[in-house]
Amino acid sequence: MPNKAIQTSSAPQAIGPYSQGISSGGFVFISGQLPIDPNTGDLVRSTIEEETTIVLENIKAVLSAAGADVSDVVKTTIFLTDINDFPRVNEVYASYFETNPPARATVGVAALPKGARVEIEAIAALV
Repeated sequence: MPNKAIQTSSAPQAIGPYSQGISSGGFVFISGQLPIDPNTGDLVRSTIEEETTIVLENIKAVLSAAGADVSDVVKTTIFLTDINDFPRVNEVYASYFETNPPARATVGVAALPKGARVEIEAIAALV
């Protein structure tokens, strides 16, 4: 089964040479999503809670374009420029993954593209 690029106008367009997601071998690999408004292409600067919500909504849009939803997510990685934001990010994150939350790693990083404070990537299993 060949790899298939996932593309949707409901999530921010790629800002480099990558796909929003790739479907391959029964999985969907979603590129790291930033708090970018898909309608304007602008980075949203607000509370970390609102930025995390936008990131997760962008992930949901890519999942939907692939025929999946958050219940199919098996692994995520969260990147934060300030690890002290973790409790507030975690609170928003938990509201998206209330049942059988996926495996996860959270990493503190020095910087993210466009000056974002949070980025999340995800892997979903297609059933």
